[in-house]
Formats: sequence, structure tokens, C-alpha cells
Amino acid sequence: MPITIQKIDEATGFIPLPKSDGKPITVIGTDPIRDHFDTPCLTQAVNSRCAPGISELVLNPDAHLGYGAPIGCVMVSPSHIYPGPVGVDIKCSMSLLQLDLEDEVIHDASTRRALIQAICKRTPTGAGKGDRHSQHGRHIDSELAYQIATEGASEAVCDALGIPFTWTSHCEDAYHLGHDDSTGALQKRLDQLLNTGYRDRFLNKIRQIGTYGGGNHFGEAERVEVYDSPEARVAAETFGLKDGKVAFLSHCGSRGFGHDLASAQFKTLERKFEDWKIPFPSNDKKLVYAPLGTPEANDYIDDMSLAANFATVNHLFINQLVLEAFQEVLPGIEANFVYFISHNIARKEIRNNIPQWVHRKGATRAFPAGHFELKDTPFYETGHPILLPGNPRDGSAVMAALEGADTSCYSVNHGAGRRLGRKNAFRTLDQNQVDTELKEHDIMYNSRAYPRDEAPDAYKDFHEVLDSVKKAGLAHEVARLKARFVIKDASKADD
Repeated sequence: MPITIQKIDEATGFIPLPKSDGKPITVIGTDPIRDHFDTPCLTQAVNSRCAPGISELVLNPDAHLGYGAPIGCVMVSPSHIYPGPVGVDIKCSMSLLQLDLEDEVIHDASTRRALIQAICKRTPTGAGKGDRHSQHGRHIDSELAYQIATEGASEAVCDALGIPFTWTSHCEDAYHLGHDDSTGALQKRLDQLLNTGYRDRFLNKIRQIGTYGGGNHFGEAERVEVYDSPEARVAAETFGLKDGKVAFLSHCGSRGFGHDLASAQFKTLERKFEDWKIPFPSNDKKLVYAPLGTPEANDYIDDMSLAANFATVNHLFINQLVLEAFQEVLPGIEANFVYFISHNIARKEIRNNIPQWVHRKGATRAFPAGHFELKDTPFYETGHPILLPGNPRDGSAVMAALEGADTSCYSVNHGAGRRLGRKNAFRTLDQNQVDTELKEHDIMYNSRAYPRDEAPDAYKDFHEVLDSVKKAGLAHEVARLKARFVIKDASKADD
């Protein structure tokens, strides 16, 4: 039978489960968004919701076909951990650096070209690039590599890399602990990995610190335009956003280290299912899982946390390198770190008064003002910053959650979401048109030709996606970010 979305109001709907067995899937999206969810994406959503131990599933407006679970979904479970709705790029995230620099200063194309070259020298793009291609002046020895993976953005790690430790208070999570809420569990797990043949590869992958990777990962200089409302102005002041000035938005994750750990976990759990002689949910190997409390679940949580710690430090380090690049070209520039937030992670949160694992795959946490998890952060009165990348032509957004975000398990979309698959984008989009359009918007980029599979028209209508979030009452807009230049590689995406 075809899967149909039942409409509740202009921006929310639901998909009933087969035999009405459990809470329906929540769907966020206006009519134009809902009408363009394809059957494979909806089928994945139903399969994921019906998998063992899943108590809730939300489909966000950017949702599209993913790896076991749709990209752009939230899965909640009190009893199971799932690698699929985290993916192979563990803790792929967004971060935003606000520079004390008027936008007019970088209007000149030669200034922007110098900034692009200075940033690329320090933060190389492309799959597989390590620090041998980066001129960042830090030596990553085995001891520091071990600390990065097991401690995350600790004071010692930040000091070693020249990262301001104060930035860590503006992170969704500055560090991750092991399955038993200890650093010791991560040390024990990493020792186990290093003693079973991973030592040389581990050091090589950790040395990718300070690099973006390929595909949909990017760095982007922005003009900040604070939204004209009292709520937006208060939030912008709390976030440290400065209207009319330059900010730098980054998108990347755990690079080859996270990919190694995630891929190994999928293979391990697939073999376990065969050993246990139990079927894969909906016959999909990428929906493998482990019941909480089992050795398999513990190992996955530990591996995810190791990769997440690297991703956190990677983002903070990239922002420090970007600041150094701006200071090389424009001496005296200062900056404040706005926020760092993930969209590929499973977090233990209190949901319906019990601890549950909230898996966000291509979905962003959205805690509103007054949420208890923000109590000891700078964002308790406003909600934390939500960083939503759109595309260079149409801009990106900074938002803050509202109480209505409870509808979506305190989550929103992680961006616009793909409209065209990569191969289809290469087949159907014209290279000259893509490049000409960006030049007409005075947007510069580091490559000779902008990658067609990452062109604005390869993604959904960002304005409609944002309207879905606002009309559903999930979040309000704080600022728009208008692209001034983009740093991106054309190789295959890490996630």
C-alpha cells in the first residue's frame, strides 16, 4: 500500500504505522515540502519507526533517502542503540565564528582571494587529506592524538592546539564520555583498538585534524543580517552575532577516524545478527542495532564517543586556523565563537520523563529557553543557537528553538536537504549556469568550477524549509547569513 502523510495543519502531519501499532511518525513540512517526499524516503521512515525499541520518529522538512534511516530524521529509543541513524560521519556538525570585521572590508575581490588562499593553506579540503598538506604549525604526536579522542576539547587539548578554552562553553557538547559515563571507558576501548592493529592508521587519521574533507563539507564567509524583531535582537546579542559584520560558517565531521569506527561497527553488528540468527529490520542491514547494556551497545557508544570527541576538536581547531588566516590578511582582527552543534549523533536525553537515546541523523538539537539542559550555559534565557546551512545563493540561517520544538523531539532539520542525488545533479545541472549564477551574486569560491553536485539547485527550496520550521512553531529566526565566499572540495562527500 502507498504511504500517505495525513495533514494536521499547514506545517505538520503524521504517517500512521501499520495496524496503528504505536505513536505515528511526526512529519514537519508545508504542503510543497510534504508533496516532494519520495516513496523510498517514506519507506525508510516507516521501516525505521517499526524497528525494535523505537518509541518515536520525526521526519524533518529536509528529509531524503539515507543510510538505513532517512537523512533528516530523529529516532528515539529507551532500549536500543542504532548506528544507522548516526551514519558513517559521526558528529558531522556546524560551527560559526563571528569576526569583528565590517562586511565592506571584504568587498574587494583581491582581499577575498587572499583570504581564500590563506584559509586553504591552513585547512585543506578533499577526502583523505592529512596534516602533511596543512601549514598549521602544530605537531600531533601519539600522546596528543590519544587525548583528542578520549578527552575531546579538554583544557589540555585546547592549550596544545592554541584553541581558546573559553570557546568550549559555546559547544553543544565539548566532550563525550564512554558508555558508563566515564573517560576511563574510552581509554580502555581505544587501548583495545590500538592493540589490535589500528595504531598506525589511528595516528594518520587523527592528523587529519583541521581539515574539512570533501563533498558537502565547506567553510563559508558570511555577512550577518540580524532579523528585525525584539526576540531576534535579544538572541543575537546573547549569541554574539553582529549585524553587518563578517562571520565564518563551517560544516565538517569526524573525517576518516569516524568513518573507520562507524564502518567497523556496521560490519561487526551485521556479523552478530548472523550469529544470533535474527532478521535485519525490514531486511535492511543498515538498520542493525544493539540492546542497551550489552557489550555490543557499549562498544558502539564508546566508538561513537571517540569519533565525536575528534569531531569537536576538529571544528574548534578549524575555527582557530580560520581566525589566524583572517589575521594574516587583515592584522588585528578579533573574533568570538558563536556555537558548535552536531547533526549526526545519538545523545542520552530525558524524554517523556525517562532516559532515552535520541538519534539525530541529519537533524539538529533544538532546546528552547528554560530547558533544563541549558541551565548552566549562556543560553538558558534564549535557547541555544541553531545553525542551519542553506546554500550560497539563498543564504543560511541562525535560529533559536521555541516550546513547540517538543513536537519534534526538540529537533529541527540540519539544512535544506538534497533534492537531486549527486549523479543526477551532474547529469541535469549546467556547469556554466551554476558558475554564472554565483558570480552574479558576487560569491567567490576556491575551485575553478563550483561542484555541480553541491550547486544550490541540487538542494531543496531553503525558504520553504525555513517556513516549515517557523509555521510548525519549532523555532524562530535570529539572523540570515549571506555568503561572500565558499571553500569546498568537489570529491565524494564524507557523509
